[in-house]
Formats: sequence, C-alpha cells, structure tokens
Amino acid sequence: MLKSRYILGALVLLASSQFAQAQQPITRTNTVKGSATIVAIDSTLRIVTIRTASGEEDSLAVGPEVKRFNELKVGDRINMTYMESAVVMVQPPGTAPKPSTVGGAVTPGSGKSPSATVAAQVTTTVSVKAINPSVPSITVTTADGRTVTRKIENKKNLEGIKVGDKLDITYTQSVMLSAEAAK
Repeated sequence: MLKSRYILGALVLLASSQFAQAQQPITRTNTVKGSATIVAIDSTLRIVTIRTASGEEDSLAVGPEVKRFNELKVGDRINMTYMESAVVMVQPPGTAPKPSTVGGAVTPGSGKSPSATVAAQVTTTVSVKAINPSVPSITVTTADGRTVTRKIENKKNLEGIKVGDKLDITYTQSVMLSAEAAK
C-alpha cells in the first residue's frame, strides 16, 4: 500500500512535467516550506500538537528514533521543508523491469536544537498501457498489476512515449524539521 501511494504521487508530480524523448531522464521536483508552533506535548504517547499561522492544528506521533524529544517545549517553533522529486527514465518495449525497492530513513540533525530529516524513496517500473492525446492522459500498469490513469497538462509532454514503453520511476519524499526555542 505504501509503495502504491508513492507510485501515484510520482505520476501526479510528473503529470505536469515534460515526458520528452526516450532515454533522457526526466526530473520533476517540488519544495514547500512552512512553520508551526508547538501547542501541546504528550510525553507518554510521544505526540506533539502543532498549529500553523492560519490556525490549522495537527497532532504528530514522534517515534523513538527522535532522541531529543524531551527537549521540545510548548511554544517552540517547528520549521519544515518538504521536498518531493520524481525521476523517470523511458525504456523501450522489451526492456526488463528493474526490481522495485522501497526505503526510508530518519537522520537526526546535529545542531543545538532538535532537528531531523525524514525521507522515503520508492523505485519501480510501470508499463505504458494507453495514451489518450485528446484528454491528454497516460495509463500505466504497475508491477503489482494495478492500472493507473493520470491527466497530463500539456499534450506535448506525451511526445516520444509509446504504448509498451517501460517507465522507470524513482520517487522521493523528504521533510527536514528543526525546532526553534520559544522566545
């Protein structure tokens, strides 16, 4: 299920990118920055509740890999940078699919304040099942047999892609978090 979410994310991210010519890797990235203030901490359950400047609240479970959890305080500001990227390599028909991989890691920061980077990556091969230039859209079959269709913003982005082509997709998501003591 996790891998499926990443495949869908990669296709959505690439839906607005240029698929371009075969054998040229296509890269699409997106970065979002934000911050929130810690409004509550449940030390027993390791749950931190944060509030954005617009008033939205969310509660986040903090795993045991976060070693400096006890340094977090209500009122601290959490700065976040979310990044996602997808790299697609178009393979001609008959190319053997690469084995799918899923990986992730939490890397603690080394600064004065608690910080970490959380990252996950999936690599898989999908097969182009159909291309509809009038929508425009692309339909692919995943390694586990599911069919996924995504609309493409610009019809030119489908140039060079043919039914039967294999798309090697590497989709990466990461978030960098750092705490800033309340003033």
